[in-house]
Amino acid sequence: MASSSSSLTETRSPELRKDPINNRWVIFSPARAKRPSDFKSKFSENQNSNSSSPCPFCIGNEHHCAPEIFRVPSNLNVDWKIRVIQNLYPALSRDIDGEKDGEISGGFPGRVVPGFGFHDVVIEAPVHSVNLLDLDPTEVGEVLLAYKKRIEQIKERDLIKYVQVFKNHGPSAGASLSHSHSQILALPVVPPTVSARLYSLKEYFDQTGKCGLCEVQPKDLLIDETSYFTSIAPFAATFPFEIWIIPRYHSSHFHDLDSEKATDLGGLLKLMLRKMSMQLNNPPFNFMIHSSPLEVTEAQLPYSHWYLQIVPKLIGVAGFEIGTGCYINPVFPEDAAKVLREVAVN
Repeated sequence: MASSSSSLTETRSPELRKDPINNRWVIFSPARAKRPSDFKSKFSENQNSNSSSPCPFCIGNEHHCAPEIFRVPSNLNVDWKIRVIQNLYPALSRDIDGEKDGEISGGFPGRVVPGFGFHDVVIEAPVHSVNLLDLDPTEVGEVLLAYKKRIEQIKERDLIKYVQVFKNHGPSAGASLSHSHSQILALPVVPPTVSARLYSLKEYFDQTGKCGLCEVQPKDLLIDETSYFTSIAPFAATFPFEIWIIPRYHSSHFHDLDSEKATDLGGLLKLMLRKMSMQLNNPPFNFMIHSSPLEVTEAQLPYSHWYLQIVPKLIGVAGFEIGTGCYINPVFPEDAAKVLREVAVN
């Protein structure tokens, strides 16, 4: 495995590839890295902290948390499996007036919108030592359905325009607590990267009459697939060993997921996290669910398509990336896909 991947990398010249989904350029520079099969996390972060202070997310410590929104199962007389709670340190406030809007003062052109929104935490398991990849596919599916339920609650608020579901695993990936959890942040605006993605998909649709993500043909980029989902190393992956999980059916919104598809996705997500953990030495990572804005027009539905992105934290972002929005990836996605395909998971 290592020799075939390394020989491929060593004979390849740098390339620039354009990501047609997010409309950005990526430089692939294999000379900057070791063999793809030898890539390992430098961080070696242990998620099971030995801190003596009580973990607020563990069962029995619910009183240390911000208010609960709902739990699974909902019966208060049985132990919970999943809890959705308010974030104790929210980025936005659900308690302020979100109606006001105005121009910025102080001589700088811009716009001010009150920081109204929702910032919630999804506690994925009651036991501290259990990570998302330790759950069975049905249990991972239940976490995904908890996301869906909370999004459906939030979207009833007219001021909310976009909901971002994300998970930070490991301190260097942004996780402040080691107990496995993910977050939901609902915004009163549509972020520029979301608008750019939608515009890029529209451009492809206008040229071809087809959805850009429905048209993905994995070939050498394929890692695995199920009845409803495909996991790939994207053609212009921004980061080494980045993974996308894409619905094989056309769907604009993640929250349209049903129970059968949630279990199917749960199994594939678990498999990708396990492969990544085994091959890359349990790296810190982020995953993000890239759904469409809550309000899409009838004309936008044919080309707006959600997907899930997993990014292991193996390299840093420096001045070139920040200054240009163009990233340098030392691993060609074909090599990353091959390595991950060949990781044997028991």
